[in-house]
Amino acid sequence: MLRGQAQACVLIWLGGGMCHVDTFDPKPLGDAQAGKPGSAYSSIPTAIDGVQVCVHLKRTADFLDRGVILRTVNHSLNVDHADSTNLLKTGRVTSGTIVYPSLGSMITHQLGPRELTIPPYVVMGLPNVTRGPGFLGARHSYLYLTDTEAGPVGLRRPLDVTSARQKRRFELLGLLRQNHLRRTGHVAAAREYDEVLGQAYRLSQGDFPKAFDLQQESDSVRERYGSDFGQRCLLARRLIEVGVRFVEVAYHLNFVNGTGWDTHRHGQRNQHLLIQDLDQSLTALLEDLQRRGMLEETLVVVATEFGRPPDFDAQGGRGHQSAAFSTVLFGGGLRSGQVIGATDEVGRQIIDRPISVPDLHASIFAALGIDPAEEVYADERPVPLTDHGRPVQELFG
Repeated sequence: MLRGQAQACVLIWLGGGMCHVDTFDPKPLGDAQAGKPGSAYSSIPTAIDGVQVCVHLKRTADFLDRGVILRTVNHSLNVDHADSTNLLKTGRVTSGTIVYPSLGSMITHQLGPRELTIPPYVVMGLPNVTRGPGFLGARHSYLYLTDTEAGPVGLRRPLDVTSARQKRRFELLGLLRQNHLRRTGHVAAAREYDEVLGQAYRLSQGDFPKAFDLQQESDSVRERYGSDFGQRCLLARRLIEVGVRFVEVAYHLNFVNGTGWDTHRHGQRNQHLLIQDLDQSLTALLEDLQRRGMLEETLVVVATEFGRPPDFDAQGGRGHQSAAFSTVLFGGGLRSGQVIGATDEVGRQIIDRPISVPDLHASIFAALGIDPAEEVYADERPVPLTDHGRPVQELFG
């Protein structure tokens, strides 16, 4: 079996659909007014000989010898955000009969926590079924937060609740739970809920909340990471450092250009500001991980639900495209400094080495030492970790 050496994973999620031809798969310049398809920006050389990326990815270009660009990720779904996001997060199409676990839940289910007192799975973003544990159950869910400095809302005790009052509340809750069990007999579900509740209580009493104190970092470090998105990347490094297994950092959708990465119409006009923001914050994270000796054991994945076509719409923006788009991997002990796959002259179709979403998931599993052919169980039904995915062999060895 192909295996990497990663112990943890950071997923940088660019929800909305990052345009590959304007970032990691540049093509000859297009012209919206003339109706000419192509990239919106010029390109620059990178640390990989003969490989170029968008001019707004200057720092990332210099770091690509420690990364891999997968230029031919694809899927056949209609380019709907919800279904495509579900596919990228769970590796499977939406089903009416079963809710599949997210990548983070699958990984933490297979590997368990790195530290017993630290939650294995943290999401910086809003609760969503695509991020959830599906049939694996609540114990394999995530801790979420929307404020990097305050930390998870669920771990903060209200100011008017003393520790003694909180203890009495837990005792009362225990009595209510026992009565519920006697009436309904739903033992397994209640026990699972109690385990999650107990873990949350232990977390609130321990050292875990200290990870959210970004003021412990120097001014120069915080400034290097940049924007609010950058501060979330900084927090991701701190969470991995204290023992979190999987962190998802969600980029805010309505940021800088009004539409986020979903660059229809006027959203294209200031897309370069998003790309520059990604460039600064991503490389700050990568450099920080490398400086601390953590990059080889941390897999960093930059992903999105689909790409965007080389054509421009009537107002100069772009539509959706799932036939070919890019994902970028860094660290994790992978064979870095390469580009895998190629698209045609404008980035519309794949001409070499297609990579399915299950293949991408299988590669992430393998990088973390998980056999993608393993099975988990939805009740008594065996479910393979991936939907017939196979690791991209070029990433290993």
